[in-house]
Amino acid sequence: MSEELNAKGYEIPPEMRNMVAVTTLDKLYNWGRRYSAWPMMFGLACCAIEMIATAASRFDLSRFGMEIMRPSPRQADVMLVSGTVTKKMVPQIVRLYNQMPEPKYVIAMGACASGGGPFKEGYNVVSGIDKFLPVDVYIPGCPPTPQALLYGLMKLQEMMEKQSIKTVRWYQKEDLPAIPVPILGPDLIDPRDFPEFQVKLAQAADQAQVEE
Repeated sequence: MSEELNAKGYEIPPEMRNMVAVTTLDKLYNWGRRYSAWPMMFGLACCAIEMIATAASRFDLSRFGMEIMRPSPRQADVMLVSGTVTKKMVPQIVRLYNQMPEPKYVIAMGACASGGGPFKEGYNVVSGIDKFLPVDVYIPGCPPTPQALLYGLMKLQEMMEKQSIKTVRWYQKEDLPAIPVPILGPDLIDPRDFPEFQVKLAQAADQAQVEE
């Protein structure tokens, strides 16, 4: 532990290395977050079975401080999107993400969550959750093995270590905007596309007047 926390350039006598650490606020803050990430407990398809196996005794997520999978988004800070993302499910996923407190991270687990997988361009499937949520780590595979999920989680921990309190989005003065929840109708509509729709409607109306 002391080796991870110690800042470079500060030599500590050998007899005190297990008792004293000279570090920075960023390293201490990121060290605490790295070993206390709480994934949200939900799964979408077959990748969720591999996620369950990763949390079981053979692979054991608790070695990384991630054994507490929370059933409530209010208590979770890592969203594991594990499985096929259907258009019917996207509004619920975005709503859960908005309910998670900052800092929060998203992992796209498997080919379906990353880009649609074998169902890409299907009438009921979204070609990747990154169309709606900011994804931090992509884990390939169909489905990825528990070892691949552990590797992806370790990459997320490495990303946490490089962040600084001065630059992270959740400590900025401006309020963080919530992601608009998509609207499910005959097809999935992203509210962020409304300005583009209005421009196209205006162009169509102008074209209709010219033809008249």
